[in-house]
Amino acid sequence: MNEATPTLKHLLEAALLASGRPLEEGELIRLLESGLERTVGQEEFDACLNELIHEYELRGLSLRRVASGLRIEIRPAFVRALHGLWDPKPTRYSRALLETLAIMAYRQPVTRGEIEQIRGVSVASSILKTLEERGWIHIVGHREVPGRPALYATTRQFLDYFGLKSLEDLPPLEQVGDLIPTELRLDFGESEPIGLIGMPEADELEVHEPPAEETPERS
Repeated sequence: MNEATPTLKHLLEAALLASGRPLEEGELIRLLESGLERTVGQEEFDACLNELIHEYELRGLSLRRVASGLRIEIRPAFVRALHGLWDPKPTRYSRALLETLAIMAYRQPVTRGEIEQIRGVSVASSILKTLEERGWIHIVGHREVPGRPALYATTRQFLDYFGLKSLEDLPPLEQVGDLIPTELRLDFGESEPIGLIGMPEADELEVHEPPAEETPERS
């Protein structure tokens, strides 16, 4: 028995579910036009997308915009309950790593020395390596001072991981939780700072203290 011809909404939903990554609107529209063999206007696409977003509000999934485009994901409230589907041992991050990542999110672009000045301790090379390997940070240039230290900033993959469309979606600094010590909050001096902790996905990161303070390392 032949299946019914897919509608725009059904094909859009299927594309987002089948994709292993966020899809940009332009890419989605081209895909839909190819599948339906007709032109898909922006107004029609927007109406269909908004209808799907509304329908997903009543489900355990949500349709969200992140930095790289649109994606369907599990609602944060259900992630912890379903963690066993992916990994029985959640990834654990040290306090030092989370503090370093938060500083980069607030102050980017920022040098390693500037991070160390804010934290008051050296930043281990292993922390920077871990953040780079995860694709959460990258080098965007060099500070024009003696030694030309590298400037670090967060990536689009960082935004995607935490379910954000842009840095403006990060919560204000005063909403940062206990992961960031009081002295760190006082040292920024930003009129409208943006931060890391407080996002739903961030609550899933289990933090542990290293058995001893990292040995100071320098590149």
